[in-house]
Amino acid sequence: MAEKKKTYIEDIERTLYDIRNEDHSLYKSKSGLTEEVVLDISKRKHDPQWMTDFRLKSLAIYNQMALPTWGPDISSLNMDEIVTYVQPDAKMAGSWKDVPTDIKDTFDRLGIPDAEQKSLSGVGAQYDSEVVYHSLQQNMADQGVIYTDMETAIREHEDIVKEYFMTLIPPKDHKFAALHGAVWSGGSFVYVPENVHVDIPLQSYFRLNAAGAGQFEHTLIIVEPGASLHFIEGCSAPKYNVTNLHAGAVELFVKEGARLRYSTIENWSRNMMNLNTKRALVEKDGIMEWVSGSFGSHVSCLYPCTILHGEHARCEFTGVTFAAKGQDLDTGASVIHAAPHTSANINTRTISKDGGKATYRSAVKVTKNAPYAQCSVNCESLMLDNASRSDTLPTMDVEGDEANIGHEAKIGRISDEAIFYLTSRGIEEKEARAMIVRGFVEPIAKELPLEYAVEMNNLVNIELEGTMG
Repeated sequence: MAEKKKTYIEDIERTLYDIRNEDHSLYKSKSGLTEEVVLDISKRKHDPQWMTDFRLKSLAIYNQMALPTWGPDISSLNMDEIVTYVQPDAKMAGSWKDVPTDIKDTFDRLGIPDAEQKSLSGVGAQYDSEVVYHSLQQNMADQGVIYTDMETAIREHEDIVKEYFMTLIPPKDHKFAALHGAVWSGGSFVYVPENVHVDIPLQSYFRLNAAGAGQFEHTLIIVEPGASLHFIEGCSAPKYNVTNLHAGAVELFVKEGARLRYSTIENWSRNMMNLNTKRALVEKDGIMEWVSGSFGSHVSCLYPCTILHGEHARCEFTGVTFAAKGQDLDTGASVIHAAPHTSANINTRTISKDGGKATYRSAVKVTKNAPYAQCSVNCESLMLDNASRSDTLPTMDVEGDEANIGHEAKIGRISDEAIFYLTSRGIEEKEARAMIVRGFVEPIAKELPLEYAVEMNNLVNIELEGTMG
């Protein structure tokens, strides 16, 4: 009797993302986290005194706080071995021809310059700890839109930055928020004036090339009343045999009647610990939309939080996570209803294979100041083999009696009955399985910008090898 061949669902294709450049950095800070290192970063950034003081205060908070005891195991992270600042051999440019060839080639492979020409109104590109390229279409600038790197924002718009910087994610929030406050570098600053609509998206891409380093970019976006913006974030890194760390921070302010869509593909390498923090504050009649894809990294802890602060504020969260061998991806979302008639929808899909672990973790809080709040949470998990694991850990904290809160979770494997049904209709077993996985992530993929939907389909590579013999 012929040996039965098992169908195999391939892992994410990472060849493009794992191409690394030779290290030509101009400067690297000492490894570890000390006052000397923090002051060195601040000096090289030409920080104003208030920012230097902020960094030192954050360092003191970091040293006082313990590692979180819940979630994935991050005990192997040794900050004494992490380089927190890497200065690439490049100055920020407004033209790709002025970006060093090896760095430009990296972003060419990632498709950033091509996407800029076809479908974006502005692009920022960060390489290691510094932004190396930034652009904004003139018609947006003429309407008062500001899109630049954070260091430039501090120099040219210091009052705005000082008013908002790390007020949504204070250093005392958790240990890695304090770490970020001490050593942050690079990132994006966006300001959209009242009633201005940025119809074509802005995009920032963060690339970490250095081995054994951390990336700590800070994103600060302010969308004034009646304005709208779609912001796209991408990140990737090549694989090394040492731990890399990502502890960025994203602070989003959506004012009265404004709308912000924030789309992300997190595609870090398998040696990365991704401990990112994202938070949005939404005022009256404002709308916050998250679209999130988590694929890379060895460990991820990522739970974008939305604070519905004004009456009739709304939030939509759409996310997909793919965990394969050696990955422990702990992702989800949280919403705080802090005003009457606020509403939120959370819709996620997780896929695990080859022993990967995917955990959905959510927190919904309805305060006593939020009567008639509505929130719907839907999380679905698909395990592609018997070695994988998927968990859902929802938390609901409702202080009032007039809220309408619902949660639905589904965890399962590809159904033999579904495969049999499709194959009985003349569809090959290989294609039947592919159809099921594609259909599973389709609600998420359709929410992504076109170029990111293509990237996600490349990442969730569901080519199948072998047949049932």
